[in-house]
Amino acid sequence: MAELIKNPKTSFIEVECPKCGNKQIVFSNSATIVKCKSCGETLVIPQSGKAKILGKVVRVLS
Repeated sequence: MAELIKNPKTSFIEVECPKCGNKQIVFSNSATIVKCKSCGETLVIPQSGKAKILGKVVRVLS
């Protein structure tokens, strides 16, 4: 009998900064504020569960 494996509910996301266009990878359920390493713009704000992504999502990494 085959055992089903659940898909993870979290992922890593490549986000583009709306201010400078720098791309960086962030965690979808980040527990801390994530700022752009280039210009300091806030990219991710933690919430209960999934984080609020303020930048443009370029791709979801699996």
